Amino acid sequence: MSITDRHSGTLAQTHTPSHALVPYGQGRIRGLDAGELGTHGIAMDRLVALGLPVVPGLTVPAGSAGSLCEPGTARAALDLVEQLSGRRIGDRSRPLLLRLSASASTEVAGLPPDLACIGITPADADGIRAVIGRDDVLYDVWAATVRMIAEYALEVPAPELDDASLDAPDPRARVDALLSTVARHAERPYPDDPAEQLALAARAVLGRWASPRARRSRKAQRLPAELGIALHVQAVRIGPWDHSGFGTAVSRHPDSGRFSPQGSFFRGVRRSAPPPRTGEPLEKLGGSAALLEHSLLTLERHLHAPVTVDFEVRDGEISLLAASAQSRPPLRAAVCLAADLAGDGALDRAEAVRRISPAQVQELLHPQLRLTGGEQLLVKGLPASPGAATGAIVLSSERALELAADGTQVVLVAHETTPADVPGMLAAVAVLTGSGGIASHAAVVARGAGKPAVCGAEGLRADRAAGTVQIGDRVLREGDAVSLDGRTGAVYEGTLSVSVAGPPPELSTLLEWADGMRRLGVRANADTAAEVSTAVALGAEGVGLCRTEHQFLGDRLPLIRRVILAADAAARDEALSALEQAQHEDFKALLTAVGDRPVTVRLLDAPLHEFLPAAGEAQDAAEEQRAAALREANPMLGLRGVRLALLHERLYPAQAEALFTAWADVAATGVRPELEVMIPLVSLPEELAAAAAYVRGAAEAVAARTGVEVPYRLGTMIETPRAALLAGELAEHAEFFSFGTNDLTQLTYGFSRDDVERQVLASYQERGFLTASPFARLDPHGVGALIALAVERARSVRPDIKLGVCGEHGGDPESIAFCDGLGLDYVSCSAHRVPVARMAAAHSAVLEQRDESGSAR
Repeated sequence: MSITDRHSGTLAQTHTPSHALVPYGQGRIRGLDAGELGTHGIAMDRLVALGLPVVPGLTVPAGSAGSLCEPGTARAALDLVEQLSGRRIGDRSRPLLLRLSASASTEVAGLPPDLACIGITPADADGIRAVIGRDDVLYDVWAATVRMIAEYALEVPAPELDDASLDAPDPRARVDALLSTVARHAERPYPDDPAEQLALAARAVLGRWASPRARRSRKAQRLPAELGIALHVQAVRIGPWDHSGFGTAVSRHPDSGRFSPQGSFFRGVRRSAPPPRTGEPLEKLGGSAALLEHSLLTLERHLHAPVTVDFEVRDGEISLLAASAQSRPPLRAAVCLAADLAGDGALDRAEAVRRISPAQVQELLHPQLRLTGGEQLLVKGLPASPGAATGAIVLSSERALELAADGTQVVLVAHETTPADVPGMLAAVAVLTGSGGIASHAAVVARGAGKPAVCGAEGLRADRAAGTVQIGDRVLREGDAVSLDGRTGAVYEGTLSVSVAGPPPELSTLLEWADGMRRLGVRANADTAAEVSTAVALGAEGVGLCRTEHQFLGDRLPLIRRVILAADAAARDEALSALEQAQHEDFKALLTAVGDRPVTVRLLDAPLHEFLPAAGEAQDAAEEQRAAALREANPMLGLRGVRLALLHERLYPAQAEALFTAWADVAATGVRPELEVMIPLVSLPEELAAAAAYVRGAAEAVAARTGVEVPYRLGTMIETPRAALLAGELAEHAEFFSFGTNDLTQLTYGFSRDDVERQVLASYQERGFLTASPFARLDPHGVGALIALAVERARSVRPDIKLGVCGEHGGDPESIAFCDGLGLDYVSCSAHRVPVARMAAAHSAVLEQRDESGSAR
């Protein structure tokens, strides 16, 4: 049949049911959904509804897809596309070909490739080639189309087709070889009639979709084996090489996250496989670039997501071939878009905040390893502090300080860390330990310093004397490079690429909106002026926990050691005087950094063994003997917290006087921090009453000496189950409670937070006993029940008591939601987790509002 014969009739004269051919833009009007139109048909309907330029085409719904294999339906589809495009197949001046593609009701891997040269014949190939101006592109795409139709529709053996392709590397010769192979092995030659080609193409696509390999692929994706596909017939408008082509563009720059169309443009005819050559920048589109930018912006505002579009340009006109929301957009793009949409009024601020999860906030704040899949994993430990780093192994704090001073990046590796290691930990870029958990000394210090850490790395043995680290059967030497990911707990051999942390400014905008939505306050655990400054810069509203024992680290460690190991009262008083003077300076700097914000200062609370010299490190035999007498079998349950203060009765008064004197000095400059003094590890109301008397006496002494009556609240840390149960009685002596959930978890479960995570909790999680480590996520049923009971009993005695959480759970989103539900006043966490806590508290508030109203505000 000639071209003239085919167009002598009208579309109305075909005998094809009208519902079998659905022009782009009419699917929803006809009441069809994704099950019939496929994801591509739905997307094209959306583009038409938004008034965006689309390639002319139609959909054969999934339920009717087989009808396209019939010549009558194929001819009707061809005629309709010609009408929609205003071109005719066979027209030498404005050539038209067809593309056949498929889509299912959901995104699925293994769809048949597009067939993009339907309608071409050897007789008109030269004319089309002359219009394009290039041989290779046309024949390469044509060969791919013939190859698939021959195998899946004309039943030509695949080996024969492979031989024909391999014997003819030139694209034009390959087409001739494939057509000759079809003529020899098929029941009929490859047809010249475009409608017959389209019918065979449909048969090939459906045949490949029904192949055993494709069915296995669907099974692997947990999709129905009989899942149907819709077929899509598009116009391929042929134009000159210099004015035609195709490409893909995304709406957002992957690094900055800002709206800035990115992509590549290729000359020639589009096919399924990516072109083997480098594309041209979008700027080469000329005047079409503005329409592409408009399309991307319109789609973003409609889909509320960064988008990807496929497009073609013919004779300077751009048309969209496909468009979709990015399923996993770059994080910076998601953040910037949420802020942009809310700024434009397309979203309300609550929805914009809700779209960015606390975990995504954390990811933006910390460096990440750039993994390629070829890395050598050394060991997997506990993810103790987020972030990533690479550096040379060092096995001592001294070595870390020495190399870091020369600008070398080092990773401190140890069996476990002690307060004496803190200077080296701060000098290192990361910390790796063979023991301990996410509430261990190494983890707490690393999180406070914002450094990545992996703890409890099983099988790690650090030998300082030999200068080696053994991990399983691998032996590394000091100076060898390792890379670690504190978010996953993975440690790799060698130097890996690390992304630079740095959230876009739009994250600050979203966090400011979050601050206006949350009820729960967010403070930081900070022990020094530098940490306070970092926390405030990250949005902390104050300090929820200043651990005074962390001020006795490095060079300060001998001060507290002299107090504990003093040979007599005179020596102890002399040591306390030095301690008080040092703490006064520390507190003065801390309070100045805090400003007029609240600050909770916890008096000394650390297991005694952290302050004692190791065996053989005492100054003399007498000191060694005194240290040996103080060593405990279970120091976490021994002489620590308020117990130590009651045995060394001048310890807390000395600390409190240093604190109050520092407050008076800072207040003289016009700065008045809201001071809260906290007594740790209380189990008996009598303990709290006695310690409170020490603090009040110190305040009175300072007032008598300086004439300044320091305003302060006095409270206690609830970290023993008995304290939680006796919260009502403790509230008679305390104006605030801060729940120390690290120790409260340890004592409620009877788990050692330094030992149990690697050996027990990992097994418990594998067996389904626990869904997460209770040291990482607050246990709502046991520990949480104790907190809830304590809250109820404390408020029954003192309704205005201030209640907070200062364990590491204060930075965990699920734990924060639980605390918000109990009506606590604030959570306190490591400085670098403050933005995470701010976002989590806002999510909790928004969710509560949604639950109350039944919809988002």
